[in-house]
Amino acid sequence: MHLKTMSLPYMNKWTKNLSLFLLLGLSMFQIVLAQDTSDAAETDEKKQEKKPSGQVLDKIIAKVDNYIILDSDLQKAYLEASSQVQQGFEAPTKCQVFESLLINKMMMAKAEIDSVIVSDAEVIIQTDQRFNMVLQQFGGDEEMLIENYGKTGDQLKSEIQDAVKEQLVVGKMQGVITEGLQVSPNDVRKFYNSIPKDSLPFFSSEVVVGQIVKKPEVSQVEKDKVYNKLAEIKAKILSGEADFASMARQYSEGPSGPQGGDLGFFKRGELAPEYEATAFELKQGEISDPVETVFGIHLIQLLERRGNTFNSRHILIRPTPSEDDLLKAERELDSLRQEIVDGNIEFAKAAKENSDDRETSDAGGFFTDPASGSNRLTSRTLEDPILFFTLDSMEIGDITPTIRFDDVDQRGQSEPGVRILYYKNRYPAHRANISDDYEKLKEAARRKKEEEILANWFVLAKEEVFIDIDPAYDNCNVLAEK
Repeated sequence: MHLKTMSLPYMNKWTKNLSLFLLLGLSMFQIVLAQDTSDAAETDEKKQEKKPSGQVLDKIIAKVDNYIILDSDLQKAYLEASSQVQQGFEAPTKCQVFESLLINKMMMAKAEIDSVIVSDAEVIIQTDQRFNMVLQQFGGDEEMLIENYGKTGDQLKSEIQDAVKEQLVVGKMQGVITEGLQVSPNDVRKFYNSIPKDSLPFFSSEVVVGQIVKKPEVSQVEKDKVYNKLAEIKAKILSGEADFASMARQYSEGPSGPQGGDLGFFKRGELAPEYEATAFELKQGEISDPVETVFGIHLIQLLERRGNTFNSRHILIRPTPSEDDLLKAERELDSLRQEIVDGNIEFAKAAKENSDDRETSDAGGFFTDPASGSNRLTSRTLEDPILFFTLDSMEIGDITPTIRFDDVDQRGQSEPGVRILYYKNRYPAHRANISDDYEKLKEAARRKKEEEILANWFVLAKEEVFIDIDPAYDNCNVLAEK
């Protein structure tokens, strides 16, 4: 499993921010340009004159059926690809990134022809999650969002939804095209031997770090506080003192809170079973009593039901662990740590059986690099100062005492937890070799094979769709036979 991008703040912050800019249709050069424009406007205002710059801010550089690629899309994708390149390997050229974008649009066009679709529910869920991640950066204040991005929440959300849908469709198409792709040890060896010895990637120092996480079980006392709060909210709504949407915006801790709690239409089996069961028992417009799911405690209103699909909105409040709850979790983890230290159980087995963090527990508790799948991490994936300095004070083989921390999920929601860290190993900087870097080389070989499959698919698929490329990018020769 991969290192959680949002739950562990020590992921590359630049990468996270850049990805966010890309998702929103913004780029660093656009921001700089906006600043330059703003500065110029101030100067012009002082001079009481305005002159048109005649500068083209953006343009269409390619069309694939009904899909377009903007010059800004290419610049953003190039920045992202350059920032996320796997350690030790060369960044792609701008022409290579352009070809990748073209293939993505080809996949979108072919997905329509081949009836490859993604569910609206999946698009809506991911859109809500990502939009609220952005909104939370401004404390949930949409006015600040407009001030910073020059777009309303609805406009921004629409852009995010388009990006999410393309990402999901492309991923599904790519899975169809590369189905059955396997990389054997012989493939890895051939790939490694194909790289000139003086061109082998150089890897910086790496560490292997594991964790076991314990999330405190919330006491019934704390849950009852939430039940009572939601009951009060329901009473206010029923009395006409407040409406459901405004209460959701004020109190809901779910991603849909800023949208008045509206979730849109879902099919049976797509939401938590307790939520669905309650929603289907309601009459249109009726509000449920508080109901608990794995996500927290909900107040649900059914808006509309169409056969096996339903539209609802909810107010979600998550019970907060008390100090006693946290102390209990610490005691349990302390006992497990002692078992590991005494040699009664291996760390990996203890993590797999006891850790509440599924992202790392499935990998024996060890963090993994999302680029390579390896559990050997560089400083690029360990930017959290707390973790960095914790490791700096540890010896190889050490396990920390229990540490409290805030676990932030991909929706940007935070919940307290406790964990222990295991500093298993450290690898000095070195030139790539097949014994130490097999997993990295395997991933690179897989990507090469995948690129070859996609390139072959592109040759055939391009005959089925309309493609028009701006002459400025003719030098990339993306339509030439390879």
